[in-house]
Amino acid sequence: MWYLLVVDRLRSLFANPDDAKLMSCHASDEHKKNGKLRHPADGKQWQDFNENHQDFASERINIRFALSTDGINPFAERSSKHNTWPMILTIYNLPPWLMQKQKYLLLTILISRPIQPRVDMDVFLEPLMEEMKMLWIQGVQMMDEYRKDSFTLRAIIFVMIND
Repeated sequence: MWYLLVVDRLRSLFANPDDAKLMSCHASDEHKKNGKLRHPADGKQWQDFNENHQDFASERINIRFALSTDGINPFAERSSKHNTWPMILTIYNLPPWLMQKQKYLLLTILISRPIQPRVDMDVFLEPLMEEMKMLWIQGVQMMDEYRKDSFTLRAIIFVMIND
């Protein structure tokens, strides 16, 4: 298993003024709120979460992630004894047309083994859950190059997508 720290990659995103500006687009005045679903922020789940966690929602730069995973056979052979399970975080703060761009998808865990993780999945998720717990409870000091200000970044895994 390989684990890539999320916080380090978030620091690099906020170090770029253009990327840092994009991280709060869901809460900008340019985001149209007309009853149509154009962004996850338009959905009921996002709005309910904001009502239940107003301290988190009050800072528009706090990040909501989707965690997705699915096993693949990289050699496309049915008889292969090899499985690879990438776990990818999608940043929901971004504009919809950028969320799935390679630059903004955070490969966080890569599991490579002869069989599927199945009941061991919680063991593989442990380092990510520890980092997410820290980001949820206390946050991490970040420098926002767009606003030219430091802040405490918090984050949550908002949605999980798996097979």
